[in-house]
Amino acid sequence: MITMREIAKRTGVSVSTVSLVMNHHDEGRVNPQTAAMVRETAHKLGYKVNPLARSLRTNSTRILGFISDEVATTPFAGGMILGAQTAASQLGYMLITVSTDGGVREDDEIDALKRYGVDGFLYAEMSNRVTDVPSKLLDYPTVLADATDRNGTIPSVVPDEFSIGYDATSYLVKAGCQRIAYVGCDAPGVEQAQSGRLAGYQAALRDGGMPYDESLVTNVTEPKTAVESVHDLFDRERPDGFFCFNDARTLYVYETAARHGLTIGKDISVVGVDHHRVFAETLYPALTTVELPHFEMGYWAAVKLVSLIDAQAVTNLKPPTTTAAIPPIDANTPKIHCTLLKKGSVALH
Repeated sequence: MITMREIAKRTGVSVSTVSLVMNHHDEGRVNPQTAAMVRETAHKLGYKVNPLARSLRTNSTRILGFISDEVATTPFAGGMILGAQTAASQLGYMLITVSTDGGVREDDEIDALKRYGVDGFLYAEMSNRVTDVPSKLLDYPTVLADATDRNGTIPSVVPDEFSIGYDATSYLVKAGCQRIAYVGCDAPGVEQAQSGRLAGYQAALRDGGMPYDESLVTNVTEPKTAVESVHDLFDRERPDGFFCFNDARTLYVYETAARHGLTIGKDISVVGVDHHRVFAETLYPALTTVELPHFEMGYWAAVKLVSLIDAQAVTNLKPPTTTAAIPPIDANTPKIHCTLLKKGSVALH
């Protein structure tokens, strides 16, 4: 087993210098060229940090706890967890993920993670909402992902809901659509997303020289009534463009267009939100959609959390290539500008 002492001997520096470098405490203490040489030598020798020894020495386990009440049931959890895990790994941390019911079991899971000695917590929702942070987390470094602290004291990262609605609708305006409908969502728990996307839709119409017309808006939840509502909107208003709250709602537009003998991407233009894999790989023509930044939120949240734990800025970190830009880590409550993925469902005139 390779030790710090052997790395020190190979590089001609002290064991304490090697320790600073391998434990990411070298900034401002060790010459950057020396630190790079130590890391390169450690890598060539196959040095592995002993997490148990380090935790006993530093009173830090370098473990992050990831908590959500929907981790096991949402198709987007994987992206957020992968983002957090990628950042944690780059920074020498490990991620433990637990799924809760948001009630008593949540407190039990938090207590269990504390017994494991986690250094901090990521608390995630799977749809953007204002949330009450569990009181058991308030004495630990904590960062929220896809949620905003109701009291405004905990760092958080969410999608820019306004820009989602604005960019999607602006694309339909530029494509030449004259009557653009919005198929929204009135289900509980999505108020942040619904209000932001609707406001973006209204602003894009205004900036495109089109009046906002309430008769072109329908908010739907239950599938049967949703199909009927979109069908009625077709008959009543004859829209030629649709911005939908999410990809699932675009299915109602595709179905109703087929009933009317209209072709998506030719007679009718549609833009969704999510880049949900099922719809992205199933609908034809392929759906133009705004991708939600689940990986980016998880990545930012984990890096932010480590910066709180270490009480210093995280530097010398090379973020992975992502669809949306990852916000600066020194921001406290950033909103990520999501990316519009242009495919075949919009007719370009």
